[in-house]
Amino acid sequence: MSGIAGIVDSRGVAYPLYYALHALQHRGQEAAGISTFHEKTLRTHKGPGQLAEVFNEQILSGLPGTVGIGQVLYTQKAHRGRMENIQPLKFSFQGHELSITVSVALVQDNRESLRAEYEGKGHIFSTTTNAELIAAMIAHELISGADAEDAFVNAIQRLKGAYAGVAILDGVLYAFRDPLGTKPLCLGKTDSGYIVASESVAIDTLSGTFLRDITPGELVTITGDGVSGRQVLTADHKAYCVFEYVYTARPDSVIDGVLVYDARRRIGERLAKHPVKADLVSPVPDSGTAFATGFADASGIPYMEGLLKNRYVGRTFIMPAQSLRENAVRMKLNPVRRHISGKSVVLVDDSIVRGTTSLHIVDMVKEFGAAEVHMRIGSTPIVAPCYFGVDLPTREELIANGRSVEEIRKMIHATSLEYISADDLVESVGIPQEDLCMACSCGAYPLDIPNESCCACRRITPAKEN
Repeated sequence: MSGIAGIVDSRGVAYPLYYALHALQHRGQEAAGISTFHEKTLRTHKGPGQLAEVFNEQILSGLPGTVGIGQVLYTQKAHRGRMENIQPLKFSFQGHELSITVSVALVQDNRESLRAEYEGKGHIFSTTTNAELIAAMIAHELISGADAEDAFVNAIQRLKGAYAGVAILDGVLYAFRDPLGTKPLCLGKTDSGYIVASESVAIDTLSGTFLRDITPGELVTITGDGVSGRQVLTADHKAYCVFEYVYTARPDSVIDGVLVYDARRRIGERLAKHPVKADLVSPVPDSGTAFATGFADASGIPYMEGLLKNRYVGRTFIMPAQSLRENAVRMKLNPVRRHISGKSVVLVDDSIVRGTTSLHIVDMVKEFGAAEVHMRIGSTPIVAPCYFGVDLPTREELIANGRSVEEIRKMIHATSLEYISADDLVESVGIPQEDLCMACSCGAYPLDIPNESCCACRRITPAKEN
């Protein structure tokens, strides 16, 4: 789920990359890094923390170059806290300079078999990242005589999972996306170059023009002269991550043709199909805001903020430890006593994962005097883990796994609880269900996962040469 960006800009890329990554900060708060190419040399700076903690004016001025890539990092639990995993990674070999950063989750057997294969070929891995594995594959292709584009193509065709990546190879920018489109990636034009990024808001930040989404399974090559694309893999159906539209993406982003804000507002409208008697509708900010406006308009119940957010606390869902998430709730959210005291309140939120955060919020709103707290949730119940980059926990930790809605309601102390239905969620997003990944809601995965159901598997094949 990390945020990535790559830029070609004749006026320099360090500051544009910083601004683009700032627009993507919601996708990762653990670490940040930028790599630029200047005078045949890669220069990289990276470190733990949010973007503003890692970079300052002096550091950015020390990153010259007209081609660059960067990342704001979010990692799954198993790889968290390893400083060597902070990206971009850079490599020098046989006259080549390669830097790469990816948002990637490979299927375990694919990852393990590829890693063992390249260890057998002599590669000594210094990180646990899939980025280094992909870099090793590209380097092996180059050393074996492949040209630059074919090196990427040959590596990508062996990957199985969800990924979006950007890389610099000898001063040329490359971008690639998995054939199911699970990870978002888009292309834009600026006054003096091009940008690829996880979300369109990064393009907006640079006053750029959105050109298009990178096609699932496509490799894009970008130089100062322009952009070319090559279809590497195709799939019979896509598997766009529905959680992008519910939670991950910024509401002002356009992801594969859908404005996220509009999708969330439609979800809120559909949540209001079953009326509840209440005095006000309040979002759980910020991710619940668009849902709540749709719910308020459709229900006729006044919209009013019953909770206010401390803007200096990050996203609790992507915090690395449960204890940090729980402690952050009270720091992050404060009820407005005069708005909710003695009132029946509809709280609208994006999802319930473990249930502990929802319990704290409901209890806190009641503590400040609310007579009733009705929870409305913009996702379907989450019953299965995600293997494609969102660190949803094991089934045992998921509150909806094996429990009815009524049981969940009692556990979070809500007066009533309703989730969006799967049909209403699909209609709200506006993408056919067969082109969405909703595995966290149903346990049917788009790729073959060991010990999991794959009744929704997509067929992926190499693209035919034109």
